Amino acid sequence: MIASGRLYKREKLCSVTAIDTLFDRTGGSVAFTSYPLRVVWRNNGNRKSGMQFMISVPKKRLRHAVDRVAVRRRVREAYRLGRGVLGDVVDMSLDIAFVYLADKVLPSPVIHAAMRKALEKVRVANTPTE
Repeated sequence: MIASGRLYKREKLCSVTAIDTLFDRTGGSVAFTSYPLRVVWRNNGNRKSGMQFMISVPKKRLRHAVDRVAVRRRVREAYRLGRGVLGDVVDMSLDIAFVYLADKVLPSPVIHAAMRKALEKVRVANTPTE
């Protein structure tokens, strides 16, 4: 399990191919909304690197770069602090994307609550039922 102290480079979803597959409608991805976040995830059994994530803040929603950077930092911090909810799911090969939906910069507690709710939903969906 990854320590919750920091985010490592290996946790970032950087591969163009993996991102295209994640957002491809036929790629087996699952999407849901936990306002102000849209979460898109898929189980990627091809690699053993564990869970990787990406954050997207559309320019269409927040026109100022300063606002986009602030939101990206808040979402990243919410993920860093909330990923403990995932438990053993972190060791699985998951690709996950968080897309910010709000038209304004929301306070951190709202983003943290949405992230916690989203990660809980991902955990429940990936928990093996035996």
